[in-house]
Amino acid sequence: MAERINNFLTEIIDADLAEGRVKEIHTRFPPEPNGYLHIGSAKAIWINWGIANQYGGKFNLRFDDTNPVREDEEYVNSIREDLEWLGAVPNGGIFYGSDYFDKCYEYAEKLILDGKAYVDDLTREEMQEYRGQDAGKPSRPSPYRDRTPEENLDLFRRMRAGEFADGEKTLRAKIDLASPNMNLRDPAIYRIKHVSHHRQGDKWCIYPLYDFAHPIQDALEGITHSMCSIEFENHRPLYEWVINNLDLGPYPIQREFARLNVTHTVMSKRYLRELVEQGIVDGWDDPRMPTLCGLRRRGYSPSSIFTFVQKAGVAKNYSLVDNRLLDWCVRTEMELSAPRRMAVTDPIKLTITNYPADKVEYFDIPNNPNREANDTSTRPVAFCGELWIERADFAQVPPPKFQRLKPGGEVRLMGAYIVRCDEVVCDEAGNVTELRCTADLETGNGNPVDGRKVKGTIHWVSRRHAVDARVRLYDNLFTLENMGDLPEGAGYQDYLNQDSVTELPNAKLEASLADAKPGERFQFVRMGYFTPDSRNEGVWNRIVTLKDSFSKTL
Repeated sequence: MAERINNFLTEIIDADLAEGRVKEIHTRFPPEPNGYLHIGSAKAIWINWGIANQYGGKFNLRFDDTNPVREDEEYVNSIREDLEWLGAVPNGGIFYGSDYFDKCYEYAEKLILDGKAYVDDLTREEMQEYRGQDAGKPSRPSPYRDRTPEENLDLFRRMRAGEFADGEKTLRAKIDLASPNMNLRDPAIYRIKHVSHHRQGDKWCIYPLYDFAHPIQDALEGITHSMCSIEFENHRPLYEWVINNLDLGPYPIQREFARLNVTHTVMSKRYLRELVEQGIVDGWDDPRMPTLCGLRRRGYSPSSIFTFVQKAGVAKNYSLVDNRLLDWCVRTEMELSAPRRMAVTDPIKLTITNYPADKVEYFDIPNNPNREANDTSTRPVAFCGELWIERADFAQVPPPKFQRLKPGGEVRLMGAYIVRCDEVVCDEAGNVTELRCTADLETGNGNPVDGRKVKGTIHWVSRRHAVDARVRLYDNLFTLENMGDLPEGAGYQDYLNQDSVTELPNAKLEASLADAKPGERFQFVRMGYFTPDSRNEGVWNRIVTLKDSFSKTL
């Protein structure tokens, strides 16, 4: 968070501080524990945690567990793990919406006694019809709208006691049936759900709706600025109505920002859950998923994700961000930070016929030539007479300007000798199985003593010291750029990319990678940036390729 956050939200906060309306900034992140966080969640975290951090304020994590139907401790634990990984420390505390059920109930009774809430017997479908089908049509009052406070209080307490079935009765706020804002047309604020809560057990069978509970929770925690995504903009008048009619103000205030929409992916928890439950992906943390645990498994870093969010910008207007920007952010970071290693993903055996069969020597190879000039660190890499090279680095019939190995041609083995291809060995099907070469043994360690130069340089791995691995290359999960704008009659599964993952099962890695841990990132020479998979030993995930055309658009 070294770079200062500046946007319309910080302008609001600057004005509030300058005019003395608030003294300390206090924000919150209120995820519902019914799924895993995704890259869009990272934007909300970056805004709320980042702004609180910038102003020396407090940041709360509050689990919105007011709807017990899909909530689960699995999701609670995953959210806490994601925030810890991102470094977004909730220095204001960790809370649960269910912590405030007693206070929400108390405030609901206050609205009833003030004549500002009533118990309704309409079904959900009837309520929707009475409220009007669209915002331009005034709604009709419920036949139960004029119940007395005493009658409403009795019914509400009987709702809590469990006398009524799900959907039989609802508590509604009494606001404005003629409002063009549907959220003010006597919205439901409590509903009956005979469902055990993951923390409260069977204590409650009525639960507050988010629009009623959220402002109360914010006020009780001392939140000054409740910053949320743009779909809550039309809910703001209800948020303010609750604050004002329960005398909880003047703060918190709610302000909204545009959601993060990214190309070639879906953000809907429902769709993400379907991908997992139908086995289309390998769990919530599949490296193709936009979830934070998926991005972590893929190898993205917290700083690259926050840089992506910052560059995508904070505004109120809808925009679609190119997912290649995220790749650019992590690639730019790793160019200087990731150690360079040699790995052969599609191997061909290369035998040096004039190299002693039992000899092993070690060449010092730079760890990262892209780092600052004063970083000259190297590592010893074993070399012997039998090597692995990339199949793509040899051509029996080379195309024009091919500068890698070919029959009779020479290349330099990176950091080692110049070799010449003398013989090509093929199997019965004509597939190349071995290249037999001779080495110019006066050109070792990349410093030819006789001044010899060749145009081509290829990487290699010692056959005797190689680490076997499986390498996975990833592409977009969906073929359609804007998955939020599906053609009529189409579903998101119609655009699944059947080639979103490719596995190379016979990769050979240099010996220094034998002890690499998940989360460590390496540049495989000419192949991209990789990290060990956190769920499958011996599997490596490609984070991003070395280059793409996106940087030219920046």
